[in-house]
Amino acid sequence: MNAPLYSLRNKKIWVAGHGGLVGSALVRALEGRGHRVLKAGRAVLDCRDQAAVMAWMQANRPDVVIVAAAKVGGIGANISAPAEFLYDNLMIEANIIHGAYVCGVEKLLFLGSSCIYPKDAPNPITPDALLGGALEPTNAPYALAKIAGIELCRSYRRQYDCDFIAAMPCNVYGVGDRFDAAHSHVIPALLMRAHQGKARGERIFSVWGSGRPRREFIYADDLAAALLMLLEGYSGEEPVNIGGGDDITIAALAALILQAVDWSADIVFDAGQPDGVARKLLDSSVMRGMGWAPSTPLPEGLRRSYDWFCRQKSGLS
Repeated sequence: MNAPLYSLRNKKIWVAGHGGLVGSALVRALEGRGHRVLKAGRAVLDCRDQAAVMAWMQANRPDVVIVAAAKVGGIGANISAPAEFLYDNLMIEANIIHGAYVCGVEKLLFLGSSCIYPKDAPNPITPDALLGGALEPTNAPYALAKIAGIELCRSYRRQYDCDFIAAMPCNVYGVGDRFDAAHSHVIPALLMRAHQGKARGERIFSVWGSGRPRREFIYADDLAAALLMLLEGYSGEEPVNIGGGDDITIAALAALILQAVDWSADIVFDAGQPDGVARKLLDSSVMRGMGWAPSTPLPEGLRRSYDWFCRQKSGLS
């Protein structure tokens, strides 16, 4: 096996956003390999506060920073709170990235999102599609904030020779997801609604939109493995896509959700609700070239996610 470009061995690694879906998967992966992980929850550190971020970083001196902290949500949340999605994410990423430069952090990985790409980008989407067209209006503020984070990494790299890189994952789901009626992404939202419908003895499963949009999904622990590989094996200013490799219609996803929940119901689409962009399938050839591939099939990942959700509702760990 070739030596890594950068070794995480004996490094202090700050996972900003360690309590979130991706952050918690990263912590599991890092601690599972014996790495030292620094954590700072929201009660300890508000990453929107520049002075607080700088003071914490100067006190703790991380060698590596992974920016998984962000304000996230589904279509409904993005539509209802665009100013928060723009402001909060701009502040979080700017404070951490600038603090990493000031404190001499050796390596930084910024997590973007596939929503940064134009709504009409050709599929599979390559990184050079960035800024090549109009964004999807339903989440444009969030996308603009993530685009700014990518450019911050690129600019600090060019001006100060910082080893700051960016990754663009597709839709992430898994253990630790946010199950909230107002703010969840599509998979936890559908799992939760299916669970509730089954519990009430209903026979109709109502799904937002037409069911025709296609989405690509990746299980959080598969993404974490890819991100660690990227930290050790990549150094460049172009963002790197990380996707599962296949996409699926929302209609087909809804059918898999019913299987995961073990609920017999008729799927009905609410065409009065927005679809979002028609299709998002990433070109993940850089990661595939590094030898990475996801290991969790979507049906299995859905089952694990639903089992975790049920354990949380039952008060079990």
